[in-house]
Amino acid sequence: MQALRCILVVLDPKQPDDLAVKRARLIASVSQARLHLLVASKDDHDAYLTRIQQELQGQGMVVTAEQAWHDSLHQTIACVQQAEGCGLVIKQHVPDSALKRALLTPDDWKLMRYCPCPVLLVKTEAPWTGGNVLAAVDVGNADIEHRTLHASIIQHGHQIAALAEGNLHVITAHPSAMLSAADPAFQLKETIEARYRAACKQFQAEFNIPDGQLHIEEGPADALIPRVCHQLNAVVTVIGTVARTGFSGALMGNTAEVVLDALESDVLVLKPDDIIDHLEQLVAQRCHVRP
Repeated sequence: MQALRCILVVLDPKQPDDLAVKRARLIASVSQARLHLLVASKDDHDAYLTRIQQELQGQGMVVTAEQAWHDSLHQTIACVQQAEGCGLVIKQHVPDSALKRALLTPDDWKLMRYCPCPVLLVKTEAPWTGGNVLAAVDVGNADIEHRTLHASIIQHGHQIAALAEGNLHVITAHPSAMLSAADPAFQLKETIEARYRAACKQFQAEFNIPDGQLHIEEGPADALIPRVCHQLNAVVTVIGTVARTGFSGALMGNTAEVVLDALESDVLVLKPDDIIDHLEQLVAQRCHVRP
């Protein structure tokens, strides 16, 4: 968070709360990043955009702004993010109805899949100060891609907790014991939990996370993460996605999308570097932006 040079703030003139602006102001006050305001629309919103820009400039922020449209909301955001070199996208999340989600892929799901940088979806007005931050990792996946993503999730959670002067909690879900499992360690709940706890020791030591703030739970991650978020009254949940783009990625889905509407906190979504590189190439092709 501290190394950010530019933050893309997606504005929606239909949403009067400006929750994204409030979060952007908080992060920019620490990172000294430039704020780039975007209204993704074909309609004229110059007066609205100018008002927000002037308000932020009056508070000492470095602010640029534009209105643009490239075929769809998520593609517009990705094009502008790459063109401006933004290291973070902040957008207010507006949940779709269950019927609409069944018929159409929600815009914020597409944004989480296709945006080539971290995305902060703001869901509440709750202040971050002094609050709990929940980082969700899957230590059961030990391949290099997941290990690298886990490190990024914990690091971002640690930085947000430091920014908010709050506490970092970590959750990882493990499968139920199966007597028929080939590995004896997965035949008993106690040995499964011990293995998962051992896998957490390194980042616990690195980021000074006590056992009381490590939550190793049995069950599906998409049910456990919202439950623990609610129990902790977390202000931010940091989660990763390794979902691939294209038809196979759309069919597979991923935990980040499933839990988005269920979480009662803001949500920061991260991706592995190789997926970021791939998405940057796609944006460069579609938007004629230099990679």
